[in-house]
Amino acid sequence: MNPEPSVSQARFGILLVVIASMAFATLDGLMKLLSERYSPFMLGWARHFFHVLVILLVFGHSVGRGLLRTRRPLAQFVRGCMLALSAIFFFNAVALQPLAEITGVFSIAPVLITVAAVWFMGERAPRGTAWALAISLVGVALIVRPGGGIFGWGALLALLAAFCSVVFVLLTRSLARTEDTIATLFIGGVVASLLLAIGLPFVWEQPQHWTDVLLMVLIGALGAAGHLLLLRAYRVATASTLAPFSYAHTAFALPVGLVLFGHFPDGWSLIGIALIVGTGVIMALRKAER
Repeated sequence: MNPEPSVSQARFGILLVVIASMAFATLDGLMKLLSERYSPFMLGWARHFFHVLVILLVFGHSVGRGLLRTRRPLAQFVRGCMLALSAIFFFNAVALQPLAEITGVFSIAPVLITVAAVWFMGERAPRGTAWALAISLVGVALIVRPGGGIFGWGALLALLAAFCSVVFVLLTRSLARTEDTIATLFIGGVVASLLLAIGLPFVWEQPQHWTDVLLMVLIGALGAAGHLLLLRAYRVATASTLAPFSYAHTAFALPVGLVLFGHFPDGWSLIGIALIVGTGVIMALRKAER
């Protein structure tokens, strides 16, 4: 049995999760910024392609062929497919609608993951799971209400991204029992980038300026760095300790959307975001108590 992490280790893990959340929120903002000139499909490919390159640069020398070693290739392939689909749905949603609201809708994913883990993986449900799901759905309804900020395709795509994320996380949990973490991180990126590359000839646009290329590289680097920070965080602290702080992603989406696009959610949308994030945090805390 692994020893219980110290207070300093737990705080360090929390700090890493918060920094990773900041990286992901910045990535989302840059994707929305570039989607004004390029296809979200092309940007999704660039995000995962440069993610793979970063992993190769960091771990290629030390891990070598171990980056592609797996006992469950089919599960790895499906996980990569879900990663690609989640990215395409989410980045198209972000291109269509305000960042904070889309991130808020997507934040229902952790609650859905808890429900799915109970149904499909035999995990015990924390108290109030049904209420948490119902309240989160009310939060989504407040954000996407008719006449509200993101009623339409943006909301639907964000929900589809959340469902793909649920399958992705459940497969990640299952693979973690038998697979190397870095290999799983690398293989998922390879599968996603190869799948997205199939459609690349139909959406490819020559970058208009060298700064756009740098931003695409930065998007991939932010994604890889965020995942590596999360890996490090979960090595020094428990999942139950870190889970509530994953919602920092939604919190950081608010200032990113304001700074880059001058948009801030209205009152009803803020209430909806608060309901989704609040129920997710409470669920995580209850799991920690149990």
